[in-house]
Amino acid sequence: MNEQAVVETVDLTKSYRNVTAVDKLNLRIEEGEIFGFLGPNGAGKTTTVLMLLGLTEPTSGTARVCGHNPTREPLQVKRITGYLPEKVGFYEDLTARQNLAYTTRLNDLADEDASSVINEALNIVGLSDVADQKVGKFSRGMKQRLGIADVLVKHPRMVFLDEPTAGLDPDGANQILDTIAQMSKEHKITIVLSSHQLPMVQRICDRVGILVKGRLVAEGPIERLGREALGGGRFRIEVQVSQPSPNLDESIRRINGVVSVEKSEDFLFITCDQDLRPQIAKAIVDSNTLLVQMKIQDYGLEEIYMKYFREG
Repeated sequence: MNEQAVVETVDLTKSYRNVTAVDKLNLRIEEGEIFGFLGPNGAGKTTTVLMLLGLTEPTSGTARVCGHNPTREPLQVKRITGYLPEKVGFYEDLTARQNLAYTTRLNDLADEDASSVINEALNIVGLSDVADQKVGKFSRGMKQRLGIADVLVKHPRMVFLDEPTAGLDPDGANQILDTIAQMSKEHKITIVLSSHQLPMVQRICDRVGILVKGRLVAEGPIERLGREALGGGRFRIEVQVSQPSPNLDESIRRINGVVSVEKSEDFLFITCDQDLRPQIAKAIVDSNTLLVQMKIQDYGLEEIYMKYFREG
């Protein structure tokens, strides 16, 4: 396996008696990615995460996390990864700072270094002003942000997040999503995000993997999955023009790779085998037509998910 990948699995399988929870999973996650793990309850998401963290052993197959085998080197994997469960637990009679200090001690961080690390983590999640308040007074959203800080004090290379915005109002959820995006972009942390909230996943994830009955039925960028699942593998480009010339439709049809052109008032809907926006724009300009806007059709993650879920 290529150790440059942060996560790489080959035929990773976990069976419990007559039930296969994870079935020959082949997955690769690159450094700095935000990878969305999707699937209904019982699909195998949590079992996969537990195997990657070295908390349960696979029945067969192999996995590597940051170059380490979680089964043979569980302590090394735990040192460089963080895990935020759906329900975060803290000592509610301690302050946010004291809870984080407890975590730093568990991870053998010297007290003289812990203070700056804790301050940095609290600043990233926006809790510096309440660092010395008892956690029992925190809202659910504040506890979720403290949970992210609790992960960050380890300076992990990768983090597993399980439903990080569950139960939050839209404003609180957006704050968490912004923090996750910041973790990935500014701190180069690889993130595996497990969630049922598809709009959230679509907003911040670079790629997604859909698990159904233990099998990875789809994996890749959302745009590509949409083309494959809903667009027959083709691009659909929407163009708005002003005062189209009479021969514009035919000019676009002559472009190599264009499959069809549909017209509705000032809009053209063009199906093609590849992204031909530069060629289409040139054809529009050459025909003395004003191009107003052009975009590739967006695919909703919910539609993609439901298609693969039904087929799985």
